[in-house]
Order: sequence, then structure tokens, then C-alpha cells
Amino acid sequence: MSTAATDSFPRLLGDIGGTNARFALQRGPGDTLAQQRTLACAEFPTLEDAVEHYLVEARAARPRWGAIGMASPVTSDWVSMTNHHWSFSIQQLQHELGMSRLLVLNDFTALALALPALPPSDVVKIGAGAPRPRAPIGLLGPGTGLGMSGLVPAGDGYIPLQGEGGHVTLAAFDDDEATILARLRQRHGHVSAERVLTGPGMLALYQVCAERQNKSTESLTATDVSARGLAGTDPVCVEVLNVFCIMLGTVASDLALTLGTHGGVYIGGGIVPKLGDFFARSSFRRRFETKGRYSDYLAGIPTYVIHAAYPGLLGAARALEHQEPMSLE
Repeated sequence: MSTAATDSFPRLLGDIGGTNARFALQRGPGDTLAQQRTLACAEFPTLEDAVEHYLVEARAARPRWGAIGMASPVTSDWVSMTNHHWSFSIQQLQHELGMSRLLVLNDFTALALALPALPPSDVVKIGAGAPRPRAPIGLLGPGTGLGMSGLVPAGDGYIPLQGEGGHVTLAAFDDDEATILARLRQRHGHVSAERVLTGPGMLALYQVCAERQNKSTESLTATDVSARGLAGTDPVCVEVLNVFCIMLGTVASDLALTLGTHGGVYIGGGIVPKLGDFFARSSFRRRFETKGRYSDYLAGIPTYVIHAAYPGLLGAARALEHQEPMSLE
């Protein structure tokens, strides 16, 4: 197989979010990923600087091919991140890094490609439902932003979807949620799913929930809010997590209905896996299944939380192996 030619190795793999840049190397055909590292995006002026730092730190040979998943739309040669300041030309980056091939794609498109390769031990099932073979698969994940993608069966494999579903308008399920969204709309105008179901979204919810409980706010990070909510020591933070989980159920069910994801809906990103049993006990699954005449339809669709350490890097490797580079003409 041409894409497994030994002269294409080593291969650089990247998974770039709004907060962290994750890298790994694949040294040969079929090799497991090596020298995984996570770097803080804020510590580097450009993506090229982060890559060069990683290669020096890893004492790695100059990579021949590369694939990088980016938390941003990738529709042309110029890429600008949505939740970070990095911008770059794909062709120029390829030239500066001395690569013969560089594939850049949306990070959740890359993560979607990893799903068929994840072992059962890397996912946790939430609620009932069973996957149907050769059916569409949905993917979403709250982190610094809200990624969304899916896999559609094609021949013997799947075609990944590249979109920006995290920016759909977030709908209220009931009057209580309508009040929350109205307050957020006063502050931000358009209230997308990403405005709420992310780390920054947790802080926005924290402000609203504190107002609703007539409590004063503190200068907290999203990690603080999550930790206090999980510990049950702060009623405002507990409400934030409850609202977060149940609204995520709404968005996940909308994705399931849109794509007909009888292969399951997978939840990745940096937030939900850390919620552990709280998420499993939350109202996420109940809300996922509560869709009027289509409640029974959704009850049959399984939902999973991804607990793999570096699934985006695995997806980048699979993208480079099986996909043609995007045309930049």
C-alpha cells in the first residue's frame, strides 16, 4: 500500500485544541504511537514554534509526513483557530517543517476517524440502547470549544463529516432553560451550543446560576467550578454541572436525530470524561431520550463517553493513512 511506504516515516501527528497541543510520532507502518506530549498553546507564538519545540524535546528525526487535527474550520490553505490566536498557511507550514506531505483537518473529523479503532476499554456506555452495524455514528465533545462530527457508512468503511455543529443555536427545553438562555442572550447576543457547553460556558452558567440563587460570585476557573460541583460543596456549582449535563443531552439527541446515528453517539473532549460517575448519574441520558414522538427512537441509540488518552492522535494517524490530502486549489 503506497501510504505505508517506509519513506513516509517518521510521521508527525497533532491534535490541537484551544488550550492544549498534543503531539506524537509514528515511526513505521502499523507502529503504535510514540512519544506523546501535551503542550500548552499559550506558551508558543505559533503552531510551528510548538511543533519545533516538540521535535527538539522528543529528540526526533525530522518527520516526512504529518497530519494535524485543528480546533477550527479547515476550508482552504489558510487556517485560523476559533478559540486561540494561531493562524497559518498549510502550504507554508509544510514547507517550513520540511515535510513532503501535510494533512490538516478539523480536530473532531480526526477524532471521528478514531472511533472504529477504539477498544471497548476506552469507552464507557451511558444508559441503554445497542449499536446497529454499518449505521451512522455521531460525535461531540465539550472542551475549550464544542466539537461535533460524525461517520457515515461508505463501502467497507466510513466517511467522516467536517462541520461546525457546535455553533448551532442552543434551544431551551422548558421555561426554566428559557430563562437561563435569555440571561445569556442579554450578555452575548447569539447563544450557541458552544457558548454554554464548554469550559468558558461553565463560567457563563456560573454567573447565571449564582444570580438565580441570589449568591455572590467568586473569581473561579472552569476547573474550580467543576471540582466544587463534583464535591457537592457549592450549590451554585452543582447547579452548573446539572444544567451542563442536561443541555448536553439536548444537543446530543439533536445530533442523533439529524444523522440517524444508530451506530451510537460518542462524547469526547476534555470535560465530560472527568465528570465520571456524576455524568453517568446525571439527567443527560434522560434528556437524550425525551423527544416526544421520537423518544422510543432515541432510546434505542447508545451513548458513550470516550476515555482514551490520545484518541485525536490516533484519528490523525488514520486520516493520513486512508485519506487523500485536501485540494488547496
